[in-house]
Amino acid sequence: MLQPKYKRVILKLSGEALAGEVGYGITAPVISSVALQIRDIVELGAQVAVVVGGGNIWRGVSGSKQGMDRATADYMGMLATVLNALALQDALENIGVDTRVQTSIEMRQVAEPYIRRKAIRHLEKSRVVIFAAGTGNPYFSTDTTAALRAAEIEAEVILMAKNNVDGVYDADPKKVATATKFETLSYMDVLNKGLGVMDTTAITLCMDNKIPIVVFNISEEGNIKRAILGEEIGTIVEG
Repeated sequence: MLQPKYKRVILKLSGEALAGEVGYGITAPVISSVALQIRDIVELGAQVAVVVGGGNIWRGVSGSKQGMDRATADYMGMLATVLNALALQDALENIGVDTRVQTSIEMRQVAEPYIRRKAIRHLEKSRVVIFAAGTGNPYFSTDTTAALRAAEIEAEVILMAKNNVDGVYDADPKKVATATKFETLSYMDVLNKGLGVMDTTAITLCMDNKIPIVVFNISEEGNIKRAILGEEIGTIVEG
């Protein structure tokens, strides 16, 4: 049986990745594909936690630019991540994967409150844990949530799942035909070059806690498994 390179991982799913080509909302075929890929790595013996974004439903920064109070707009974004988390939980449990959703904002009727030790215990029992509602605080992105939760649960890697982008480039490959893909980067490279892999707070957290980041294309079936197995895929940020 194949052995995963990483035993405990954080999978960072952007809201856009769940929207697929539609660009808005939750696309059933996409979320089903993600669920199947997660099941594959759970069956390999990996402990999987997921941090979901909410950009397919609402982006706090966009609301703020339209004149809305920034904190209110960010809280709305946190609630959007809960919708995505519940949809992913449903897709996973429909294919037999035991799953728990934990939220940073308490809503006990639909999810558990985030408790670090409880989350780790779920992982040890081979349950997928989905972290929703960001950090529970405005002004922090779900990238920062992924870095923070990875440090808290002692994850060995953050898998940054991108929609139709197979790594980190020196320019937007959708706009610049000559854009060059990086195979490896250091944390300082990302910060100094302003590459936008994660926001500055998230990258700094990963650097301080020596958590590698693998940026890859989730749109290609089987890529989560390839990343878990340590195959050369996408771009790795470490060191």
